[in-house]
Amino acid sequence: MSFKFEDLPYSYDALEPYIDARTMEIHYSKHHRAYYDKFMAAIEGTELADMAIEDIFKNISGYSAAVRNNGGGYYNHTLFWNIMGPNGGGAPIGDLGEAINKSFGSFDALKTEFNNAAATRFGSGWAWLCVHDDKSLKVCSTANQDNPMMDTGCGGTPIMAIDVWEHAYYLKYQNRRPDYIDAFWNVINWDAVAKNYSKGIQG
Repeated sequence: MSFKFEDLPYSYDALEPYIDARTMEIHYSKHHRAYYDKFMAAIEGTELADMAIEDIFKNISGYSAAVRNNGGGYYNHTLFWNIMGPNGGGAPIGDLGEAINKSFGSFDALKTEFNNAAATRFGSGWAWLCVHDDKSLKVCSTANQDNPMMDTGCGGTPIMAIDVWEHAYYLKYQNRRPDYIDAFWNVINWDAVAKNYSKGIQG
């Protein structure tokens, strides 16, 4: 079985003051861990245990709710942790910056569209920045623990995401989801997002 519960790439307090240490600890060690453990239990002894998670997602509607919800929760959080960091913020440059300008017109336009997708996602879910087969970038959102690569998702390969489940922000921001979304831009690791973009355009 090739799925691993990866270490958090920074300390729980590394994203302060934007994301508090207590939220990070609970989110990573409780919520993410539970998704991973339940996903492992759901695929144990099945052909899915030897498949790439991207291939599982392609036919996710044919599998159980346990695989869909927990596989999504495991993958989505792994991506989320890795596109944040203590030295984040600023604006992307290089190929990613050019792709953002080409697809959205400007970095500010991307922020507006992404913030809107995250803020208007009803209930729990995620907002995503995805690269598509034509190398364009698009923003979308999904409910619960779905993601764009699922056959129930919005398409494209995700390169950046924000978790808008309440457990991601409620201890610090309570019901002020837009404040949490604004704070998120201060912890984005653009080098990590750029690497995801480079892999995404290679197919």
